[in-house]
Amino acid sequence: MVRGLIRGVGAGLVTVALTGCSSQVAVDQPLAEESAKGVAKGDGKGDAARTAAKGGTVGGAGSPCALPVSFDLAADWKPKPVKEDKQFGPTKQGPVTLLCEIDAKPAGHIGFLRVWTGGRSGDDARKALEAFVADGAKSRDKVVYAPAEAGQYAATEVTYLNTNEFLDEPKKERAIAFTTPKGVVVVHLGGLDSEEHDAMLPAYELAKKSVHGA
Repeated sequence: MVRGLIRGVGAGLVTVALTGCSSQVAVDQPLAEESAKGVAKGDGKGDAARTAAKGGTVGGAGSPCALPVSFDLAADWKPKPVKEDKQFGPTKQGPVTLLCEIDAKPAGHIGFLRVWTGGRSGDDARKALEAFVADGAKSRDKVVYAPAEAGQYAATEVTYLNTNEFLDEPKKERAIAFTTPKGVVVVHLGGLDSEEHDAMLPAYELAKKSVHGA
């Protein structure tokens, strides 16, 4: 992938897909339940239940990134628009195109919230998210899809382990997708590694809960 990006509904429904010599399991189950288990175990997964303090907004009038929606940013996270590469064109993943990168480095973390958009108002967000994940993480494990809410929008959320052979070790990733009158929006959280991913979850939760029309 150009630009050096590392990418990398019923409960109990299990889908197994084989790709080459690797396998993946996609499970539909409530992500909130998994977060609650993380709190009980004290393993860091419960960070998904917390939200960060608001430090600004992105997506609306005057924002660095022009988006179909607006949402709140955690303090010190810095958004910037992603420009089309003159040689390779726009950065795409599945059916969506990267429009905005929100850098966590000024807040002391190594990673980004990335906002992708594409398609039309009637598109299925779940299908778009499945294609996004398949394109971004060719090898993956512990894939969990669940119905969710992104502010005022019905959404689908996914968590997974990116097991790409070029990574030092598998790392956690997650994304949420929803359909707006201007098409599908995908908000993705990666991170340098799983530890950074967990540390940035409160900022992701803040963005997810505060989504509204731009």
